[in-house]
Amino acid sequence: MISPQHQPPSNVIELRLPSKAEWVGVARLAIAGIASRLDFGIEDIEDLKLAVAEAYTNCIQHAADDGEVRILCGIDPDKLTVTVTDDGKGFRGQGTDPRLADEPQERGLGVFLIRTLMDDVSYDVDPRRGTRLTMTKHLRPLTQDR
Repeated sequence: MISPQHQPPSNVIELRLPSKAEWVGVARLAIAGIASRLDFGIEDIEDLKLAVAEAYTNCIQHAADDGEVRILCGIDPDKLTVTVTDDGKGFRGQGTDPRLADEPQERGLGVFLIRTLMDDVSYDVDPRRGTRLTMTKHLRPLTQDR
């Protein structure tokens, strides 16, 4: 539920889901529906679904079992910006260094994959506030993707 003091703008869709693996499919379906409504092509929709699933899975691995995953979809005429946030402690300095996320590693392959699938990616890990991953996919002209 969205509190009155935290009303997102009308061009934002917000999902709050349990930090549990069985809800990853719901997140994938939701992002597919939003992207389809915005006229993204099939390849871009598949990229978005996989990127959101990877981000959600990272949240599950690094957040508390009783936490939630928040997905904000910012809708613009030429792009979709998806922010996935959890309240977990992130990587706590272990695993993937955000500065090295352009290269595949044993841990952090999901971040590498997300960077490959999306046009712009950034993330912030704060042990007190959790992890925020923001990824953007630009809408391509009809001739490129369909």
